[in-house]
Amino acid sequence: MGWQATPLNESSEYKIERTKWDSTLIATLESSIDAMDESLPPLKNFILPSGGLASAHLHVCRTAARRAERSVVPLVREACVEDAVGIFLNRLSDYFFVASRFEAQKDDQTEMIYKKWEGTTERKLAD
Repeated sequence: MGWQATPLNESSEYKIERTKWDSTLIATLESSIDAMDESLPPLKNFILPSGGLASAHLHVCRTAARRAERSVVPLVREACVEDAVGIFLNRLSDYFFVASRFEAQKDDQTEMIYKKWEGTTERKLAD
């Protein structure tokens, strides 16, 4: 993908056209998220990265996607990249989150729930 090396505010129309973002990728991610989410129980609590090896790796991917999203936000605000790039990275991190839950379920692994202790501001893992 050439969008990261072709700033919209400094590049020729030719280069911008050649590196135009394919917004259909967002719809593809959305439909993949929806397909996996259909088989998952509703999320009622915050969960910690857990659920076995595959799930843990997907949580790491989610973290990397979030970091990339935070790096791209200023570029979107300054109109250096298309809005769709930021949207895609946001949806990509959501995809990895749902995929991690999906893999944990598929591998018959439990997810660790993050809960607040009663009467204190400290946190603990749910039993």
